[in-house]
Amino acid sequence: MRKTGAHTHKPILNLADVELLERPSALAPTGPAAERYAARMGMIGAKLGAQKLGYNLTEIPPGRRAFPFHNHRVNEEMFLILEGTGEVRIGSQTHAVRAGDVIACPAGGREAAHQIINTGTSPLRYLGVSTKLSPEIAEYPDSGKFGVLAEFPPGADGQAQGFRFVGRSGNEVAYWEGE
Repeated sequence: MRKTGAHTHKPILNLADVELLERPSALAPTGPAAERYAARMGMIGAKLGAQKLGYNLTEIPPGRRAFPFHNHRVNEEMFLILEGTGEVRIGSQTHAVRAGDVIACPAGGREAAHQIINTGTSPLRYLGVSTKLSPEIAEYPDSGKFGVLAEFPPGADGQAQGFRFVGRSGNEVAYWEGE
């Protein structure tokens, strides 16, 4: 056991012991997107005391995707397919994936956009690992959106703090507007 701040973390967690939960309601797909997107996730990194990398276990039901096609301008991701079959879109290409495949998703522009899709008949499970640099800018080429995402240390009340803005180019306001 190692001690991290006021918390003690065991540095090992078996994936069989990771509790998969539905996405928080704030991130749950609504409207037509609910037909294409679904995932259960288990957050791992914080439980192990990780500080510079985030780890999660994600399970996608057949015919669904966990997230929209997106790229990160700051953070790099890696995915290890544990169970099931599917496809990964990376830039303009689509590749078949199966258990044992490792997928590299470095930071970049639209050419680095990625999305994992379960095309099989059973759940697709993967381990995701990413850097945790903040702030982050994500782009969503299919819908023309972008997101500015930031995580901050917990406030005095111990609650996580952050900033999330999703928008489209063309909806900007002038720097001095309203000042």
